[in-house]
Amino acid sequence: MSPIPGSGLAKGLAVTLRTMTKKTVTAQYPDVQPELPPRSRGVIGLFEENCTVCMLCARECPDWCIYIDSHKETVPATTPGGRERSRNVLDRFAIDFSLCMYCGICIEVCPFDALFWSPEFEYAETDIRDLTHERDKLREWMWTVPAPPALDPGAEEPKELGAARKAADKLAAAQEAENTPPAGGGGPADEGGPASGQGGPA
Repeated sequence: MSPIPGSGLAKGLAVTLRTMTKKTVTAQYPDVQPELPPRSRGVIGLFEENCTVCMLCARECPDWCIYIDSHKETVPATTPGGRERSRNVLDRFAIDFSLCMYCGICIEVCPFDALFWSPEFEYAETDIRDLTHERDKLREWMWTVPAPPALDPGAEEPKELGAARKAADKLAAAQEAENTPPAGGGGPADEGGPASGQGGPA
């Protein structure tokens, strides 16, 4: 059956008439902040304590917009007879958001959970050179990162929590074994006296 001539035009006009009768709603930004989705990609926050200066994020960034500087420090031995170790210390961590294309590769490849998405989006500047933000600003954005969603009731426990719980249980068991005296010890018979049931000379 062929469509009635002009039916498409009538449907379009019907949509227009329905829209004209509805009240318009204008978001009064910036007085009223928008409700952003929980996984919005605004800016990248840095949790500096987790960063080991492995440089994975800078190497994998397709835009080369991450700048990292570091130096090595010698850590003294923690046990007698141990050897000194060297570790990387972060000096600079900056992201040029005028180059960043918000792909999220740096966050995905970070093996130590030092980078997170923040829904913060109000960081416009009049000078493009001011869009390179250093680690102090990235650290401030870390506090705007939303909490991760709760796991489903039937979900498996994260491997990190399971490993940490096993390590804590093993440490607690070792401490309990040290504090518990050995069974059957401490009597006078253990100090060289005659054992019970063995008489002296007749």
